Amino acid sequence: MKAVLLAAGKGTRLKPITDNIPKVMIPINGKPILEHHLRQLAQSEIREVYINLHYLSEKIREYFKDGKKWGLDIQYSHEPEILGTAGAVKNLEKELGKDPFLVVYGDNFLEINYGHFIRYSEKKGGIGAVAVFKKEDVRGSGILDIGYDQRIINFVEKPKLEEIFSHWVNGGVFYFKSQIFDFIEKKYSDFGYDVFPRLLKNGMKLYAYKLKNEVYPIDSIDLLDQLIKRNKEKAVDYHTDSF
Repeated sequence: MKAVLLAAGKGTRLKPITDNIPKVMIPINGKPILEHHLRQLAQSEIREVYINLHYLSEKIREYFKDGKKWGLDIQYSHEPEILGTAGAVKNLEKELGKDPFLVVYGDNFLEINYGHFIRYSEKKGGIGAVAVFKKEDVRGSGILDIGYDQRIINFVEKPKLEEIFSHWVNGGVFYFKSQIFDFIEKKYSDFGYDVFPRLLKNGMKLYAYKLKNEVYPIDSIDLLDQLIKRNKEKAVDYHTDSF
């Protein structure tokens, strides 16, 4: 199975840290956050990875090269203009082919057993699945309503206070069948704002995979400090089955 790691963001809210390095190269436990994703993917026997690039792309290329150090085959997709989370995937439609694939937000920190996630998604049989987690303050997140059989029945990106109907949040890890390309326009496109609402409007079956552990988005200096503090208190073991 192939995976797409989204790594094009500028990380403007993390300046001055991101003046000289991309957001996904910020070290957590002594390793770039993107490396944590790659290690977890490799441990689930995923070998082909595509990384989209934009800001300071040479820093990522120089560090990860062809991926052989991690037992991976890494290919890069440079975007002269950022295409958005979904647009970046649409741009790789030919490379991803007709088989199911994973999409991972490279600037989130999480612990996940990708093998379990893939098996769950295949068993459900819909167009795809979204890893989700519980969060108290959801105003800056994509929230979803989960119905019968873990099917997602509503999704709102970054809701206003009066729009909040759930504390289940998009964790930035997706499993998709190739039919997803029919629902992504070939221009700037975002999964939360554009694609997920379109899927639900068209009656497509999209399922939620509930994580027991929290996902840590690296969206601000405060959130980064919280993650660094958390990881000083807890050693990460990627072989742990948390589900």
